[in-house]
Amino acid sequence: MVRDEQGFLTATHVIRTPELVEFEFELAGLYARFLAWVIDGCIAGAVSAAALFALSFMAIFASGLAGFLIFVVLFLASWGYFTFFEWRMGGRTPGKRAMGLRVMQVSGVRIEFTHAALRNLLRAFDHLPFLYAVGGGIALFAPSRRRLGDLVAGTVVVRERRRKVPGNLGAGGPARQGLLGRLEEKLRRATVPERELLLSAALRREELDVPARLTLFAELAGFLRERFGVEKPEHLSDEKLVLEAVAVLLRLEGAAPVQQSPRRSVAGRT
Repeated sequence: MVRDEQGFLTATHVIRTPELVEFEFELAGLYARFLAWVIDGCIAGAVSAAALFALSFMAIFASGLAGFLIFVVLFLASWGYFTFFEWRMGGRTPGKRAMGLRVMQVSGVRIEFTHAALRNLLRAFDHLPFLYAVGGGIALFAPSRRRLGDLVAGTVVVRERRRKVPGNLGAGGPARQGLLGRLEEKLRRATVPERELLLSAALRREELDVPARLTLFAELAGFLRERFGVEKPEHLSDEKLVLEAVAVLLRLEGAAPVQQSPRRSVAGRT
């Protein structure tokens, strides 16, 4: 279930899982999104200007081909730039990254190429008649602050919250090497959304009530067994198995010291 909570200055996008665990994402404000767009516009404009300058010399010898390439450059600058970075950088363009923003699906899942392509194809309509008057007007009154492209693509722009990965997740010991080796072999085929799910659960586990925590990690342990064939040793709890899997994933990814994660709470918790 998804709901939006709108305040005068801030708004929150809330996702409730079947286990009654809530993920809360702070929605990006229009001002921050505009500044991100300005940064991206400057980068895309500088690259396209350099390309157009080079093509101006080609026009002397092949005006027809140069005219076609100019159209391609302008299209890539206005659509391809945003689509590529949002797809490859987990919903973040350089401008969004600088402003601490990210695009995701309304369900909280990482966006795919189709979402990035669709929301940016409609960017031209949001831009009408100038400076995103249509898109900004829609986002201003929409509960989830989504412009037309977001509404069609099923996406939402949120602020990123960062926290450090607990040191014990990345720590290793001689007694664990056998288990970690088996997990590493099996978890190499984990997708990015699957890795983010496991890491997010590990980061936020202390904020859950005991019943929700037990239920969540039991389901994640079952997911590891069904998806990757990971069998839980008898001496390990479900939660410990998931933490060991996260330690392996961190090692596979270079053990990045900081990861983004949403705020999480339990429904009905005070």
